[in-house]
Amino acid sequence: MNAEVFQMIITLLGGLAMFIYGMNLMSDGLQKAAGEKMQKILALLTRNPVLGVLAGALCTAVLQSSSATTVMVLGFVSAGLMKLPQAISIILGANIGTTITAQLIAFKIGDYAWLFVAIGFVLYFFLKQEKVISIGQTLFAFGLLFVGINIMGETMKPLAGSQFFVDLMMQVQDIPVLGVLLGTIMTVVVQSSSATIAVLQNLASTAGPDGISSIIGLQGALPILFGDNIGTTITALLASIGASVNAKRTAAAHVIFNMTGTFIFIWFIPWYAKFIQIISPSGPEVAVIARQIANAHMCFNIFNTILFLPLIGILVKVVTKLVPGKDSDRLPSEPIYLDYNVLERPFAAIHLAKKELSRLAGFAAGMIVSSKKAFLGNDLTAVKEVLDMEDAVNELQKKTVSYLASISSAETLTEKQASQVSGLMHVAADIEHVGDYCENIAVFAREKTKNKYEFSDSACAEIYECFDHAGRMMRDSIQALETGDHGLADDVKEQEKELNHIEVLLRKQHMKRLNEKTCSPEFTVIYTDVIHNIERIGDCCDNIANAVLDNVDFKAMDEAAN
Repeated sequence: MNAEVFQMIITLLGGLAMFIYGMNLMSDGLQKAAGEKMQKILALLTRNPVLGVLAGALCTAVLQSSSATTVMVLGFVSAGLMKLPQAISIILGANIGTTITAQLIAFKIGDYAWLFVAIGFVLYFFLKQEKVISIGQTLFAFGLLFVGINIMGETMKPLAGSQFFVDLMMQVQDIPVLGVLLGTIMTVVVQSSSATIAVLQNLASTAGPDGISSIIGLQGALPILFGDNIGTTITALLASIGASVNAKRTAAAHVIFNMTGTFIFIWFIPWYAKFIQIISPSGPEVAVIARQIANAHMCFNIFNTILFLPLIGILVKVVTKLVPGKDSDRLPSEPIYLDYNVLERPFAAIHLAKKELSRLAGFAAGMIVSSKKAFLGNDLTAVKEVLDMEDAVNELQKKTVSYLASISSAETLTEKQASQVSGLMHVAADIEHVGDYCENIAVFAREKTKNKYEFSDSACAEIYECFDHAGRMMRDSIQALETGDHGLADDVKEQEKELNHIEVLLRKQHMKRLNEKTCSPEFTVIYTDVIHNIERIGDCCDNIANAVLDNVDFKAMDEAAN
């Protein structure tokens, strides 16, 4: 290998690296700038297949990566927040959304690349406001992306003089399967169909030996383009390893969708190329072929979506046959919703963490019921249930907090999202404390049963009322967290004040019973400790309500589990 060839390869790889870096940085900037709008996009996912396609396209347009959208969808499917037909419709939309990058490249924005870099740099590095910084990051990255494209374009020009490369391109034109294989391998290696399509657009814009025609031509570019679409499915396949059965089925549907489209279109390449030429701008081939490739990419995915949208039900049956089985039940201490693959998409990761916290809170609510049964019913089986569940709650709380901590380290986290994560960590601690107080009550119940303590009917009625009050507060605080209902959160705070008042009143009434000798003095410690632990449960519910009032609530997609 001579020095010129080596320099060409290094420069080409450098340009590609700058393109990928710029695209990823732009994705991060767009995600921060979009902020809570991403939650609204997610809300569309639960409606119907057509809106699912729209949501998938919008998410991918913001994230600038169909792979990122697909991985996020796999996380939701694996968590049970999304059904298989919904997931497939979103992936159909993601394939359309990813064509935006090729369209941007097709416009001759590269001439202004350094202008975007300069403006973006000023906004990104010198201004303080988070929203402006995000916009600056997006512009700066947008410019870098085109700087990378310009580098690749300049590097590829000498290829026209290489007879070996010209002969290779002729083989791709004559043997479409070779082009499909080349495109697939390129995308698998680079892990970005947008990057490989950008390379393809630059390559096709390079003039051949005659100095007029493209070195590869549209018919030669189409098979590589189809291969790029197949190669992008590898990310979803890798992400589905170790995921739920439905997540594996979703990844399989992605592969089937893109491979079927390629299999259909590969037989009609000459006619498809003519159609694309008709709908694209006219002019010298090397001047318009980048736009033709972008249009071919978009039309390919739109046609495929139109074809598969009415057949989603059939596709579900096919992937169910291909990937049989069902998910095994998980232990209470094992997370259901947490997915580390989506950490770089904080709006999605936070939603999954909130769902896990809701599940954790449900366990704590069940512990309140069991501790009530244990204490008032002298039920040692219920005592064991509480103690066993306490271990599970502690373990699950640790895993959820660890996940939240991982979200905190995401580069795409906004200030508001960081505040939400911090609030959820406090919520996790309060839920775990509820479990601790229930454990205390279960221990008291065991002592009460062992020593055969008999409380008066009035004392039992008072404790029964306290348990019901705390249980209602726990249910309301969970609902407030899930729905973001500030009115319900305010109601929980009022209930907490009432519970504080009840504790003071019950202590006085117990002292009155002691004076009247209707209760035994040895029961006093257990009685006061039980009502105090119940009151502390109310304090935890009050803290959760405060978190909701501080806007630690996430409404999008809650109905997806239905």
